[in-house]
Amino acid sequence: MKWLNVGLSVWRKINDNDKSTKEEVIKAVKHYGGDLEYASKELRGDREVVMEAVKDDGSALQYASEELKNDREVVLQAVREYGYALKYASEELRGDREVVLEAVKVWGNALQYVSEELKNDREVVLQAVREYGHALKYASEELKNDREVVLEAVKVWGNALQYASEELKNDREVVMEAVRQNIDVWEYVSYELQLEIVNCWAKSVEANK
Repeated sequence: MKWLNVGLSVWRKINDNDKSTKEEVIKAVKHYGGDLEYASKELRGDREVVMEAVKDDGSALQYASEELKNDREVVLQAVREYGYALKYASEELRGDREVVLEAVKVWGNALQYVSEELKNDREVVLQAVREYGHALKYASEELKNDREVVLEAVKVWGNALQYASEELKNDREVVMEAVRQNIDVWEYVSYELQLEIVNCWAKSVEANK
């Protein structure tokens, strides 16, 4: 465990009696940000303490005060370290374009925690699906029908085809890109395109006899 680096006595003090000094808590969270959980309510609302915690472990943001979950600099630091930390940010900052772009750059699936407006932001969604194709699941319906967005998603994760619009499940290039990445996506291909591909394959086999 990382907290052993600061000494078991410091961690136990934070864990047991909630009376650690600011200096002790900073020392602890610098080595293991998650120890912020055991700090006093007052210190979980201390900007310096929380900044040190999220620098080490972005998920420590969940233990910060509500005020600091709405502190743009603190949240930016957290999501740059751990994109998932966006989940713990204030509603206001989950609608902040710069914060969201930083988060999805690190972890595409952070898209699930962003505002509805930004789920329809093409640049944000492209960044998310390029990091993790599964993020297409959380995009707006409009962008699930955006050919470039869906192509980028299936290049990373073929199974993202399941979240594409019906129109794009019938797009030969999109489907072939998905199949190249993962043959198991066949079940998500439109029936019409399945028939077309099978017929082409049958003709090819016949021609090579």
